[in-house]
Amino acid sequence: MNTLPMKTSLLALALLGLGACSDSDNMAPIEPPPPPQVAMQSFEVTVTNLTANQPMSPLALISHDDNVKLWQIGESASVALEQVAEAGNSSGFDSLSGVNAVVRGAGMLPPGMSETLMLTLEEDKVDALSLLTMLVNTNDGFSGINAMDIDSMEKGSAKTLTLMAYDAGTEANSEAKGSIPGPADGGEGFNAARDDVNRVHVHPGVISQDDGLTGSVLNASHRFDNPVLKVTVRRTE
Repeated sequence: MNTLPMKTSLLALALLGLGACSDSDNMAPIEPPPPPQVAMQSFEVTVTNLTANQPMSPLALISHDDNVKLWQIGESASVALEQVAEAGNSSGFDSLSGVNAVVRGAGMLPPGMSETLMLTLEEDKVDALSLLTMLVNTNDGFSGINAMDIDSMEKGSAKTLTLMAYDAGTEANSEAKGSIPGPADGGEGFNAARDDVNRVHVHPGVISQDDGLTGSVLNASHRFDNPVLKVTVRRTE
């Protein structure tokens, strides 16, 4: 019996199999799919100082979880808030649990002037927005937004707020020389000792030397009425 054709066929199949193996060995590795693009949201916040002679300390725009409150009327101020209210220093909020981002202004915000800050966040971190600044020609006066809901804002929408002045209740409103860090005095900023009511409340305003407060370094130009700030928050992306 002639087995040559069968042997030839088997050899051809073997060679074909070797060729297939060789091709599979040389195939390029399959690239994993790219990670999904993270959705972002951006907000534009414009702050206007409405006072006559109360410069504001560098603005601090703070994004945080919606269960975080930076202050509560009638309750004791945190040390981080005390540092803002007495010295205009907002660095204490950088490491606060629940804070996602802090954006600061370029410098002091003079009376009658405006500044715009931009904040961009991952979509799953868009919850609440707060703003803090000190009225620097006071002992411990501050103003700001406390946990504004921005999660529900649609692209292109805007909210405008007018904000009052608060008293941190951590330093007596003596207006005395050496006790106010602003240009009216150039005195002390933060002092850990608390010598006032130790609760946050609406600021009663300043008295000044022109209204009979002996020893005050302030004059009538440093008085203020509420509101002290105008703020517009706009979602741009």
